[in-house]
Amino acid sequence: MGKELYESSALARNYFERANALLGYSITDIMFYGSSKELKQTKHAQPAIFLHSYIQAKILGNKFQPDMVAGHSLGEISALAAASALDFESAIKLISARASAMQSLCNLKNTGMVVVVGLYDVIVKNVCKQVDGIVVPANYNTLHQVVISGDMNALDEASQKLRHGAERVVKLAVNGAFHSPFMEPAVDKFTQAIEKTQFKEPICPVYQNIAGRPVRRIAEIKKNLIDQLTSPVMWRHGILHMIEDGATEFTEIGPGKFLSGLVRQIDKKVRTSPTVTKETVL
Repeated sequence: MGKELYESSALARNYFERANALLGYSITDIMFYGSSKELKQTKHAQPAIFLHSYIQAKILGNKFQPDMVAGHSLGEISALAAASALDFESAIKLISARASAMQSLCNLKNTGMVVVVGLYDVIVKNVCKQVDGIVVPANYNTLHQVVISGDMNALDEASQKLRHGAERVVKLAVNGAFHSPFMEPAVDKFTQAIEKTQFKEPICPVYQNIAGRPVRRIAEIKKNLIDQLTSPVMWRHGILHMIEDGATEFTEIGPGKFLSGLVRQIDKKVRTSPTVTKETVL
């Protein structure tokens, strides 16, 4: 992951090496030569995905002139950095703190996430309410794709109910219940990291995950970043609000084309541009 960028760009190499120094370990070794299992660990995956996205934006140089930005979950920090609300050092340190706080909760309890395809999001939400235990919508990706998050017993029960109408119900390869109440113990540590981080007003509106609305005020940005840990990612809502506010073309900056695919499902009339390289994550 990212090796093509490293080998083809002096600018990319500089950022990769700076990240190694800031993180205190070689994230490049894990990205370029590590196993899929190692890279998928939250503490490694989050800095790796941020690096890939941030470097691609920097390589574009003056061609990268967004009118508005958005990021999915972790990508929200990438979007803030792209919009100059965070410098590189601040962003990588904040992501490291976020990943560390979330990683510490993985495997402590038998939790996970499941993607549900082919049912209206309101149906998925209602089924979650009917289940014993904790299971909640974590990502509202499209009208017909919702990721749910919770303890495994509740996830299994919800999955059985949802399979009666869904096209697909697939357990994700994660070992934590992200964007759910199970992330509450990570909030204090991440809040401390947020308060130590210097933010600037972004150069364009940032459509944050909490409500999918444009934000520019620093205090609101910080609060939304913290609340996002335990709240669902309102991706579909954010894309629709961006379109309402004039967006006609979306360029995905980062590993893969997953978000571009979601945008096309949300509104087939808008244009999506490919990522800078052909690489995909994991």
